[in-house]
Formats: sequence, C-alpha cells, structure tokens
Amino acid sequence: MNAVAKLRRKLGNTAADALLITSPQNRFYSTGFRSSAGLAFITKEKSYFSTDFRYFEDASSKIDGFELIMSTYERKYTDIINELSEKHSIKKIAFESDSVTFDEYENYRKCLSADLVSMGNLLPRLRLVKEDYEVERIKKAMAIAEGALSDLLCIIGEGMSEKEIATELEYLMMKRGAEKKSFDTIAVSGENGSHCHGVPCERKFRKGDFLTLDFGCVYEGYCSDITRTIAIGYVTDEMKNVYDTVLLAQTEALKAAKAGIVGQDLHNIAQSVIADAGYGEYFGHGLGHSLGIDVHDGVGASPSSKAVLPRGMVMSIEPGIYIPGKFGVRIEDIIRLDENGNTNLTKTPKELMII
Repeated sequence: MNAVAKLRRKLGNTAADALLITSPQNRFYSTGFRSSAGLAFITKEKSYFSTDFRYFEDASSKIDGFELIMSTYERKYTDIINELSEKHSIKKIAFESDSVTFDEYENYRKCLSADLVSMGNLLPRLRLVKEDYEVERIKKAMAIAEGALSDLLCIIGEGMSEKEIATELEYLMMKRGAEKKSFDTIAVSGENGSHCHGVPCERKFRKGDFLTLDFGCVYEGYCSDITRTIAIGYVTDEMKNVYDTVLLAQTEALKAAKAGIVGQDLHNIAQSVIADAGYGEYFGHGLGHSLGIDVHDGVGASPSSKAVLPRGMVMSIEPGIYIPGKFGVRIEDIIRLDENGNTNLTKTPKELMII
C-alpha cells in the first residue's frame, strides 16, 4: 500500500476532512518528490500538490497520483487551500502540529476558511513501519557508507587529523554514489572520544588512540547510519575491556530485538550489561533510534520509551561507554524488526580492529 492510500485510510478515522502536509520529510514521504517548498493536500477523494515556479516542471514529471497546482505571488498557498476546501466542502484540516511554527500556524488560522486540527503522531507512526522499497534504499545507503569505511581503512593512519578523517569519509561516500551525508560526521579520537557527539577538530590520530566514527549518507531520500570504533597501534587492557563490554551489550540487545518489544525494555538489556561491568554511569544515551527519511525517524529504545516497537521498523542498536578525559567506544548496527527477531542491515565486522 502506498503512502497516500495509508494516509487516506487513516484520514477516515479522524475528525478531519483533509490532511495538510508541509514538512519536507512528509511531503517526500507522501509524493516521492523532494523540494524546499510546497505542500500536499489530501482529501478523501483526491490528492493535490502545490509548489512554486522553481520546482513545478520537475514535480510535474515526477509526481504521480496528485493534481499539481502552481503557487505564485498572487496565488499563495493559503489561497489554494481555501479553493480546495471550498471545492471539497472541507470544514476541518489536519496539520502537522509538530513541525509547523507558531507564526505559520497563526497565518493559517488567520487566512484559512476551514478549522485546523492537530494531526498528532499520524505521519511519524506511518513512517515508522517501512515498506520493502524503503528498506532497499536504506540497505543501499548502508552499503555506500560501509564501502566508504572500507576505503578509508586503506588510507587512514597516524598523523591524520579528525577533520581530515571526517572529510575523507564524506568524500568517499559521495564518490560511491551518496546524495549527501545524512548528518554531520563524527570522528573523535583519544580523549575526545568521550564526547559522544563530538565535533571533529585538528587533533591528530596517534598510537594508543581509539577513533570513533559515526557517519551515514542519503540514497534516494533514505538515510544510513553506522558507528565503528577502531584503534591505532595498540590498546590497553582497560580499552579492550571497555570495547568488549560495549560489544557484548550490543550482542545481547540484538538477540532480544524483535517486533513487540517495548523500547525501554530493549534499552535496559544493554544498560544492564554495561552496568554489571562497572560502567553504568558512562552510558548516558538511548540504545537506538528509528531510521528512514530522517536519521532519527520516530520512536526508539531509550530509558523513557514506553513505545511498543512495531514489525517493519528500521532502527539502530548503538550502546556506548564514554570515560571523560580518556576515550569512548560506540558500536552501531541498523536492523529491521520482525515477529521472530530482526534482520541486520549492517555488514561491517565488529571485532576490535587495530590498524
């Protein structure tokens, strides 16, 4: 079932007569077309897409199942929404209350003839369960990122700065066919590794360091995300113990991850392994997040997550330990949940790598 069919079916269960979709991610999800401007308007009978001159020709050749309407300086989006509301006798419009700014809301409230009602978490919940074609795009994005890592390992070495490593990794992903990076690449080494989401700097990678690489790319609108921690020259007993603990935490979480598990319960499996090893205070983030059009695409597994993780959800499993002033270790795979377990979409080995 395509996105519009899903949306129209859900619309029938709401008090709204139409859906107004304005965020870039959800416009792409519903139409398959990416642009910095536009809106989708879905009624119970028909679907419309409106954008301006910059994107109209491209949209006309790429969007199926929508009637296209060009917006102009004289015929604004609110004018078009009012025209469609009159045509379809629309009294209530569900909108993306989680992404519309206050000023945008005030403008809609002032200019629209129909009343606005919150869409709630309708679109995030729909996007959470991935169709096979979406998974194939994620798998391709993963393959590009993992291939870039393999290329990087052939050239990386002592004396390269974190910035150089991050830049090289991003270049290699582009070279392999990525559209863009899916988030700012993390490449942190030595004592900087304790900065969970640290920004690459001029510090040079040297013997006795851990280097944590957290990166991903976009392919046909879908994201990849992978983290690996490698060492150069040698590791201390403490470093190896921490690495092995993180790997065990991930392994146990991967064994337990399946459709129907509560996010909090999945997180606690990894947390318990790390706490039992004496490092509980050094694991301060959630175990994983969903992945798709956004790199953080909805619910996940965290200490506070009461969500039941559904079949077809694609998510990360990424425990970590971060010891201030010393180093950090994180290992991340991407999986798809099913009733009996999960399918790991990540192929890169996880055994401790010393280069």
